[in-house]
Amino acid sequence: MLEERLAWLILVAGYMQLSVLIASALVPVQLDWRTAFQPLPRLHRQMYWVYGGYVVLAIIALGLNSIINHAELAHGSGLARGFCAYAAIFWGIRLSLQPILDVGDHLKTWWLRLGYHGLSLFFAFFTLLFAWAALHPAWE
Repeated sequence: MLEERLAWLILVAGYMQLSVLIASALVPVQLDWRTAFQPLPRLHRQMYWVYGGYVVLAIIALGLNSIINHAELAHGSGLARGFCAYAAIFWGIRLSLQPILDVGDHLKTWWLRLGYHGLSLFFAFFTLLFAWAALHPAWE
């Protein structure tokens, strides 16, 4: 019963992780990257896009693996626990950045503020869920 609940939560988290990409797609527009990065050398501008692309690909991989392999991830094999530990660390680092990011000037509308705080809740949920899945012993 507990394994089934964990599998269901991992499945839900998979879709939630993919939904984070909506916010990711808004970042370059909301922060006006085209203008903000214009003073930087071309290589630096390109590196921002490359790094952003890697983050997007990591979120896609985390989300799709959670959706496709939710039952296996909940079962607790060594590989499943390793994946869940990576996901917990990935989202835990992102969660720990929330209080230090200087976003105040950019959250000008109620929906941006709501989205920002909603993302904080998502990041906390992902961190706790995947930490739990990584730390529990394999089900018999």
